Amino acid sequence: MDSYDDRGVGSGSTRPGPGPGEDTSPGPGPEPGSSPRGGIAALSLPYQIVAAIALSVIGLIACGQLAMVFLHVAPSNTLTKQHGKAVDDWIYPEFEQNWKLFAPNPLQQNVAVHVRAEIAGTDGRRTTSWMSLSGEDGKAIRGNLLPSHIHQNELRRGWDFYINSHDNENRANGLRGELSERYIRRIAMRRLSEHDYGGTVERIQIRSEVRSIAAPGWSEEKISTKPSYRVLPWWTITPADLPENAKGADK
Repeated sequence: MDSYDDRGVGSGSTRPGPGPGEDTSPGPGPEPGSSPRGGIAALSLPYQIVAAIALSVIGLIACGQLAMVFLHVAPSNTLTKQHGKAVDDWIYPEFEQNWKLFAPNPLQQNVAVHVRAEIAGTDGRRTTSWMSLSGEDGKAIRGNLLPSHIHQNELRRGWDFYINSHDNENRANGLRGELSERYIRRIAMRRLSEHDYGGTVERIQIRSEVRSIAAPGWSEEKISTKPSYRVLPWWTITPADLPENAKGADK
C-alpha cells in the first residue's frame, strides 16, 4: 500500500481533483477582444481635468469664431445693430470675409494694378515701362506660409477704395475720392522708391488691367480673356506723396 503523509498526499500520486463544492473558474482578467484604456481615460485624474478644461476652452473659442463670422456675413439684424462694433473688432483684419450670406460674390476677374513713372535725370526726362505692382505682391505671397497683410490687401483694398470713390471718367466723388488718390500715390511711390531709376520721379501714371477668368474645361461657355485697361491721368508728385525714407534721402 502507498503511504500518506499528514497532508494526505501519497508519494508518487497526482494531486486529487477539485471537490464537489470547489470553484474552478479562472480569476478575473481582460475580457476577450478588450483593449487597454487610451486617450484621456488613460491619464491620471489631474491630467484628465486639465485636458477637459483645454478642450472646453478650444470648443468655446471655435463656437465664438463661428458665431462672429455668421453675424459678420449675415444680413442686418438686431444683434448686428447692437453689437456690430464688437463683431467688426473680432473679424478685422484677420478674418475678413469678402462675401455676404445668401448673396456671395466670388471674383470672376483678375485685376492687376500697374504704374509707370516720368524720371528727371542728368540725361533729361524719360518714361519708364509699366511695372506690375500686383505682380510684385504675387511674388511675395507665392510659396510664403505666412504672407504679409500688406502684400495681400494693401494694394487691392486701395484700388477698390479708388474705384468706389470715382466715376468712370476718374472724377472724384467728394473728399473720399481725393483721399483715395493720395493713398494710391503713396503706395506707388513707396514701391518705386525700392528701385533705382537714376533720377527723380516727378510724375506717375496708374492703370488697371482686368482679365476675365476663363470658363472651366467642362463648360461650353465662351468667355473672352483679353485684357481691358483703365488708365488714370498723370499725377505730379509732391513731398506729401513720398515715403519717409525718400524724404530723408532728399534732405
